[in-house]
Amino acid sequence: MATTLQTAVISTSNPDLAAQLSALLHAAAIAPLDSTGWIRVTGEDRVRWLNGMVTNAIQTLAPGEGCYNLVLNAQGRIQGDLTAFMLADSIFLETSRDQVPALLAHLDHFIIMDDVELTDTTENPHGILLAGPQAASILHGLKIIVPPSLLSSPTLTDHVWLRGPTDGFAFRIATTYSPLIPRFEIWSFNDAAIAADTEKVTAAGAKFVSPEALEHLRLLEGTPRYGTDIRNTATAHDLPQETAQTRTLHFSKGCYLGQEIVERIRSRGNVHRTFAGFQLTGALPTPCTALTAESFPRPVGELTSVAAIPLPTGPIQLALGYIRREALERKLPLEYPGGTATPIALPFKIS
Repeated sequence: MATTLQTAVISTSNPDLAAQLSALLHAAAIAPLDSTGWIRVTGEDRVRWLNGMVTNAIQTLAPGEGCYNLVLNAQGRIQGDLTAFMLADSIFLETSRDQVPALLAHLDHFIIMDDVELTDTTENPHGILLAGPQAASILHGLKIIVPPSLLSSPTLTDHVWLRGPTDGFAFRIATTYSPLIPRFEIWSFNDAAIAADTEKVTAAGAKFVSPEALEHLRLLEGTPRYGTDIRNTATAHDLPQETAQTRTLHFSKGCYLGQEIVERIRSRGNVHRTFAGFQLTGALPTPCTALTAESFPRPVGELTSVAAIPLPTGPIQLALGYIRREALERKLPLEYPGGTATPIALPFKIS
């Protein structure tokens, strides 16, 4: 299930980009979730079966809870990512829209004698993103109360469904993992309801933001994107531990596809390279640019996402990518054609 590598170099040609990013980081922002895809899993065997197909623990989820997962093949290579939400009668899998066909084909291949049915529900529900430090107070104004337990550490909570006012239609709020700011997704099977809530949210002060602003936020968070930073191509096949997304792995959940490789890596003490963030000095490179270090005859890393980000405190150049652990641990100077790359801790500290 190979993917086409996506470009993730973002320009700052949008003159409103700095204001959009400021709304995300310091106030409230709204954006349509048009690039999100959904797969519904039903059938009596859905929990047991899905638990054997993904890297995180599905069988421990209570209705309303969710978790982020990687999907692997038998060789432990990443085939996709998704968030599984447990509902009373089904499991909803949230992923990117462009992953849905390949994930459906991959998952369906492993339904043998199981009572499981997969349905592409990408066209419905409809959703909007509400993000930023003021997002919870705006939800409160819509009579949607966010539990204090989530607000105590809102940027690090895992995925949870919150029920909103139904008014005769299915309506749910999802809190999602976000290392920098609170983030909520509002979903409904009624597009008129989403349109009405969009008006209410913008009237309360949320600013519409572009995909470019959300991409900048992703780099500031240090969150890899499947198809860009997590690769499954003819030349790049990433392993789970290489992505540094430890929240996707559960080591006592039981057997699942690709588990043998994941466990072997853990027992042998990690992998040779890791996903990391870099601050760049010099010319802005393109994705897939190699990183080099003296004393190494071959490249020691590769940049996968690159952006010049117009922060309120001043523009910065950030990148995500992979680096050999040896070069990282020895703190070797890293170079690329036209500049240098300095490994930094992510998420990026915002003042």
